[in-house]
Amino acid sequence: MPSPTRSHLQALAHLAERLVDEYGVRLVRLRLAPAGTRAHLDVVWQGLALSTETVTSWETDAMRSGASSSALSVRDVIERHDGEIWFQRERARHESFFRMLLPIAEASTALSGANAPSAAMADTPASRPEYYDFDLFRDTGSARALADRALAELTCTVFDTETTGLDPGGGDRIVQIGAARIVAGKLRRHECFERLVDPQRAVSAASLAIHGIDAARLSGQPHAAQVLPIFHAFARDSVLVGHNAAFDLRFLREAEAEAGVVFDQPVLDTLLLSAYVHPRQESHSLEAIAARLGVAISGRHSALGDALVAAEIFLKLIPLLEARGIRTLRQALEAAQQTWHARLRY
Repeated sequence: MPSPTRSHLQALAHLAERLVDEYGVRLVRLRLAPAGTRAHLDVVWQGLALSTETVTSWETDAMRSGASSSALSVRDVIERHDGEIWFQRERARHESFFRMLLPIAEASTALSGANAPSAAMADTPASRPEYYDFDLFRDTGSARALADRALAELTCTVFDTETTGLDPGGGDRIVQIGAARIVAGKLRRHECFERLVDPQRAVSAASLAIHGIDAARLSGQPHAAQVLPIFHAFARDSVLVGHNAAFDLRFLREAEAEAGVVFDQPVLDTLLLSAYVHPRQESHSLEAIAARLGVAISGRHSALGDALVAAEIFLKLIPLLEARGIRTLRQALEAAQQTWHARLRY
């Protein structure tokens, strides 16, 4: 893994904010892949290609992100860490990205002891990429009504999806939705939601290897237009909670028009809340957070299994947030936006 610094994170935020502010890009994805003795870290978006002049300007201008700024440019940061950066476009996938080639951290910098992933976790298939949805913190009527409610008093629907692939804008769709209910700080395991969904398209080999939901299991299942209204009713009058929630929300929102529903509840993300509580930790994957907080993992990469793990994590995070003065929904949403993992002003 690359060894990220605050300047690396500021470089990512600088590039992503310019995409949003200057070109109206609504979804930015980070992608990490090995490249020999180094690693590729990509800032990816759909569609828009940048001119050579724009690319050069963004790489060499002094960085800014929200109210913070730096005398360094993105190129300065990358070169000071013995890396490289360039712009690339994949026309077949209608995808553009900045690619950073970075050195991989030495083994001595890896987590050790209680914070190290277990051998079982090391064998877990790769997690989905982190997504950033710039409507995640939008101010809705239900958010305002619940803003001053204590986190421990909220009714929450903790949910997760499994999908045909990782590209909702490119046609990937939901194959399973799972959710669990939290009421007044208690996980109600008997109040769960789990449905398979016929995506009306093939499941990619990469996704099949992760969740194992094949065409035979999906044959004859209801379509999203039938399942989403049922899930919408299950989640009514609650706060949605997810891990890397923007990923799952994007898939829900792709199907809203067809299903005739709108998911306008406030949303809390355990990834962002973990980043606020433990800002110095390198990883905020579901597995890493579960290990830190002592949450047992079972049923990984099933929608309900992951939702139950996320629910246990959320309940463990509440007292940690309270210890830092974060007691209400409003404060939790504001805290999440302060993290570098939120990347952007929403």
